[in-house]
Amino acid sequence: MELTKLQQIIKEKYYTVDAKSGPLFLLAVLFEEVGELAEAVRRNDVAGVEEELADVLFMILSIANLFNINPEKRLIEKYVEGDPSERWDLP
Repeated sequence: MELTKLQQIIKEKYYTVDAKSGPLFLLAVLFEEVGELAEAVRRNDVAGVEEELADVLFMILSIANLFNINPEKRLIEKYVEGDPSERWDLP
């Protein structure tokens, strides 16, 4: 399934609740989920990482829906068609 299709399904199922919650609430939930992801990574808990990545992606798509943004398009432009890795501060 393409990311855009998944985003549309999430919008159809959750947009009403997300719109009532508002972007700042969704952002707070995203931060919470990222924290849980960090903890799963720290514990090297593969099942936990999988679970939390799903939660983080869900929150990202929910926020994108509120702003009527297609992150798949920009992701492809930036990381598939482009290559920002030369600007990364890596050893």
